Amino acid sequence: MIEVEVRRGQRVPNEVESLLRSLRDWFELEEPLMGYVADARSHDAYTAVIDKEVVGALIAKHHGRFSSEVHLMAVTPSLHRRGIGRKLLGALQEDLVTQSVEFLQVKTLGPSYPSDEYERTRLFYESMGFRPLEEIEGLWPGNPCLIMVKFLG
Repeated sequence: MIEVEVRRGQRVPNEVESLLRSLRDWFELEEPLMGYVADARSHDAYTAVIDKEVVGALIAKHHGRFSSEVHLMAVTPSLHRRGIGRKLLGALQEDLVTQSVEFLQVKTLGPSYPSDEYERTRLFYESMGFRPLEEIEGLWPGNPCLIMVKFLG
């Protein structure tokens, strides 16, 4: 197992941009990619650090007293399936439970649009306890959005 440090409360737009550019199979369009970079300037992030290098980032948005959202999660491709995403999501969930947040959601590309990369993404979130709630059209023009939710208790 690799030694990963999870840091909370970081503003890391440059690191987020670098991560997303390394994940072109997931983040191929420039406009949305730069939107996430802008969000990394205005929202605190959870970062995964190995040897002083940011190798993963998670940005959460809070939608009220009882619900929050994984707005963005990205991990360096060569480190996928090494537990980094689990650590990032685990840190967020720990913090949300202490704040009495009950529901966590994530939006991802829906299964009606064939994509091996996003199939792996959906399987990851399912393994973390998220369940598909609804696939909707119109949120992302031309791409179906799957809303997945998890009850935090």
